Amino acid sequence: MFKGVLIDWGGVLTTGLAEAIGGWIAADRIDASHYGDVMRGLVRHAYDGERATDDPAVNNIVHALERGELATGDFERALAARLVTVDGVPPVAEGLIARMFLGFERIESMYAMLAAARANGLRTCLLSNSWGNDYPREGWDEAFDDIVISGEVGMRKPEPRIFEHALGRLGVSAEECVFVDDVEANVEAAKVLGITGIHHQDPGDTIVRLEGLLGVPLRTP
Repeated sequence: MFKGVLIDWGGVLTTGLAEAIGGWIAADRIDASHYGDVMRGLVRHAYDGERATDDPAVNNIVHALERGELATGDFERALAARLVTVDGVPPVAEGLIARMFLGFERIESMYAMLAAARANGLRTCLLSNSWGNDYPREGWDEAFDDIVISGEVGMRKPEPRIFEHALGRLGVSAEECVFVDDVEANVEAAKVLGITGIHHQDPGDTIVRLEGLLGVPLRTP
């Protein structure tokens, strides 16, 4: 019997990462190929299964940003220095994160699903790795019983401790919980702890899978 749902924000409760970031790349005239090379290196390192959080040999600026150890402005300057525009110069660092996240749009069906889950007695918790961005929190009171954002708690997915922290906040065990995320490494980390994981790729498919697991109607007529 499932009692709780942990769910990611960017790319799950919003439009997809590629679409949103693509809009920013175009608007800031970023060299897309070079951006891809830079981010593949940073993100692969950040999500390659490393758990040694204090070892500088495995730590990087993404780890530090997501845990709130690195100020947003410092990350913006570090990332801008790694990138180049189609005009051959670095992009403007100030406000870079806000511009990156501007294209993430709310998926109403996913929020309706969370409201329905709560109406059927499930407890829900947002579990998000923050990049120092401002979250649009309108309607969160109806969607979530609790909120765990990496930069606010000093932990990040896929570290086991952030899942354990979120479970404790919800008051449910790992076996009583479902976790939804668009990053497969995070889903696999949750499964190791005994949490049932859903690798999110499409809102409709995720909602159908959650209905099957939770045994309650989650789609609006």
